[in-house]
Amino acid sequence: MKNQIEKDIIIFDGECNLCNGVVGWLLKFAPEHLFQFVAFQSSYGKELLIKNGFSTQQLDTVILIDEYGVKTHSDGFLKIVSKIPKWQRVAALLAFIPRLLRDYIYKTASKNRLKWFGRSKSCTIDFR
Repeated sequence: MKNQIEKDIIIFDGECNLCNGVVGWLLKFAPEHLFQFVAFQSSYGKELLIKNGFSTQQLDTVILIDEYGVKTHSDGFLKIVSKIPKWQRVAALLAFIPRLLRDYIYKTASKNRLKWFGRSKSCTIDFR
């Protein structure tokens, strides 16, 4: 069942340097009309998390909400990348990697992201 939303919503950790870097990259390469970025720390982020059955205490995955539903982990990231015209082939190639391996790599990076990349004092987007 398709949901009626204007832009695909990407929920991310606004205090994570890696997450902010990815959002900055998406802002540079994705068509402006494609995504709405929502930090999970924002009131709207928390509202979306509750509505979709996620914890509001911490976020261990990027969450994509599009007209077809919710995608997380490596599937969510690949779906996001596949929507950017210049990166569709890269996403298609990465999709050939078995999900078990993709998710292992994704979850390892997610678990260590703050240790490896640090915590940001400001978010790529204004959410407060």
